[in-house]
Amino acid sequence: MIKDTKNFISGNVLTVSIAHLVHDTYSSFLAPILPLLIAKFSISLSFAGFLSVMGRLPSLFNPIVGLLADKISVRYFIIIAPSITSVSMSLLGIAPSYILLALLVFIMGVSSTLFHVPAPVMIKHVSGNRVGKGMSFYMLGGELARTLGPVVILAAVSWWGLEGTFRLIPFGITASMVLYLRVRNIRISDDFKKNDKKTSLNKTFGKFMTIFIIVAGITFFRGFMRAALTTFLPTYLNLVREETIWISGISLSLIQFSGAVGTFFCGSLSDRIGRKFTLLLISIVSPVFMALFLLFDGFFTIPLLILMGFSLAATTPVILAMLQELDSDRPAFINSIFMSISFLLGAIDTMIVGLLGDTIGLENTYRVSVLLAVGAIPFILKLKDPRGKSS
Repeated sequence: MIKDTKNFISGNVLTVSIAHLVHDTYSSFLAPILPLLIAKFSISLSFAGFLSVMGRLPSLFNPIVGLLADKISVRYFIIIAPSITSVSMSLLGIAPSYILLALLVFIMGVSSTLFHVPAPVMIKHVSGNRVGKGMSFYMLGGELARTLGPVVILAAVSWWGLEGTFRLIPFGITASMVLYLRVRNIRISDDFKKNDKKTSLNKTFGKFMTIFIIVAGITFFRGFMRAALTTFLPTYLNLVREETIWISGISLSLIQFSGAVGTFFCGSLSDRIGRKFTLLLISIVSPVFMALFLLFDGFFTIPLLILMGFSLAATTPVILAMLQELDSDRPAFINSIFMSISFLLGAIDTMIVGLLGDTIGLENTYRVSVLLAVGAIPFILKLKDPRGKSS
């Protein structure tokens, strides 16, 4: 394989991004059918939110996977993950009990952990000096998947019923077979093994403790808005605004598609205007868009969904690029810490949104989420952006 620390190797970047697309299409099945599962099992919003927590719980093992990435060829995790995720998520419709439903989501979470920790490191390896652009392609795959996921699962439910979604399994297995041919030659282990004397984990964690705390603050406060507009958007539209399950699902796809555009654009933008300024701009405008969404109905819903989606996940590729540029010989470990922060705080945010939804109603919960999202701004202002504009 060609190694180049300067050139952007587009073929390899696209390969990993497509792997992200395949995997996350399946992992995005839960939210669109959540109203159906709530009705089937007669569960509260809190228990519905707990399903998302189960999916994020395996993120506790992210640092372990990060350490494995320093030692073995974890690219095979990327290859097998679509198969595991496709099986677990395609069986949600036939789960006979809430416990088994939660177990299937947990298995998906394990598969997601195995995929998402090494993949950004691989992207850095093949992006040369355009890491922000590489992360944008990578996140584009994930966001497009979350656009396709609701359409795919709702179409399956329409054709085969909720219990017939298991028919989607072969597509995921086929994807893993194709990915084996495409991804198996992308090696990242040599980048880690060549450095025999690595900084200890404690020193690495201590050295970057401040940046981890800042990233956690940004993630936590923006997470309320993200949980409200992804996990609970179909439920909100279905129960509060009395939209059909299809309209609710299409709205989720719309917000995810515009999110894909936002992640692709903002990662490259941060290469030019700096990571800190990009994060600040996004965190100012996104609560404004959501507040307007709560004020207006009808025709105005569509452009507001697009604007909210554009800014919703746009911080992720910027933060990923910022972390991968830190002066460290343990990039996989640093990425695993971020993924742990992202998934765990996202799970907490989702659980809180569900509890608030049961207590004060989803509409009031959405209002609270707008206010809490503003809390990310002070953390962003604490960031140092020595990189500034790229040359």
